Amino acid sequence: MDYRVLSSLSKSLTPFSLLLLLYICPVASGTTTTKAFNLSTITFEQGYSPLFSDFNIERSPDDTSFRLLLNRFSGSGVISTEYYNYGFFSASIKLPAIYTAGIVVAFYTSNVDTFEKNHDELDIEFLGNVNGQPWRFQTNLYGNGSVSRGREERYRMWFDPSKEFHQYSILWTPKNIIFYVDETPIREVNRHPAMEGDFPSKPMSLYATIWDASSWATNGGKAKVDYKHEPFATELKDLVLEGCIVDPIEQISSTNCTDRIAKLLAKNYSNITPERRKSMKFFRERYMYYSYCYDNLRYPVPPPECVIVQSERDLFKDSGRLRQKMKFGGSHSHRKHRPGRSSRRRNRVAGGGSSSKSGQRASAAAM
Repeated sequence: MDYRVLSSLSKSLTPFSLLLLLYICPVASGTTTTKAFNLSTITFEQGYSPLFSDFNIERSPDDTSFRLLLNRFSGSGVISTEYYNYGFFSASIKLPAIYTAGIVVAFYTSNVDTFEKNHDELDIEFLGNVNGQPWRFQTNLYGNGSVSRGREERYRMWFDPSKEFHQYSILWTPKNIIFYVDETPIREVNRHPAMEGDFPSKPMSLYATIWDASSWATNGGKAKVDYKHEPFATELKDLVLEGCIVDPIEQISSTNCTDRIAKLLAKNYSNITPERRKSMKFFRERYMYYSYCYDNLRYPVPPPECVIVQSERDLFKDSGRLRQKMKFGGSHSHRKHRPGRSSRRRNRVAGGGSSSKSGQRASAAAM
């Protein structure tokens, strides 16, 4: 961000808001949130296919963006046409506005269609709220079907995600996982030998969905989707699918995965710079309101990948929740279908989410 812009903004911002802007916003000249990391984008046709409810998927005339709709008939979703053995998955997303209680928008990788009993998954899930309250979101990961050992973190946002696009990204390599919002890393999981199969390692597809999660998503299911506000729409653009394409069963790659993974690890987003680490620390200490690593009631011994940061630990109770109620000061106003894709899977998603989300539903019900 240009410092001249910061100077003009400072006149209307509180000291706290200005400090947040300096930490969170990329400051490199010419950088924008829609072109994070100078990524090469693709069209819908080049990388995606409808997953369910084609009638609720609207593609732009130039095929570079699409909208997913939720109405009283169904939600909707898309899936990447290929499986990837590690990769970087990204999209600029704008979420529904006004009353969004009971709505979940998910951007995630999974292989549940192929490995139903021992699937892997990496999640970014956006949780709607009652009118006037901000969207929340959570990240999670599963390896080898380890849904009983969820690794959830939950956060507030420092902006209104329904007013403009922001880039959300998932990096997945053999050594680490990083979740990004724009160019700010918000969470890093380094692979620890003791994780064993809990670290996702099998080829995954990329999914984007919107669905009715009235039973759990807002106030433990007390606030439900209000269809007088339908249709609810989330829009995605700046689509990025980078990784080594593989056959999920034979795990035979279309190219040399060793070379592709080496190139992935060499990218600037695969390693957190000192500047970005400062931004991540700032974000986590102000906007994270639950972490499984600090939930000593659930995990008396923290899972092996947890890195206990004392400045974070001091903020949380033994339940993994904040000691003090968070004071939020944000700007909120209110594939071609491939053989082996299960029709039962599509039916489950259309009806309100897949069984792979059961652990998240249980944990989020207490939010």
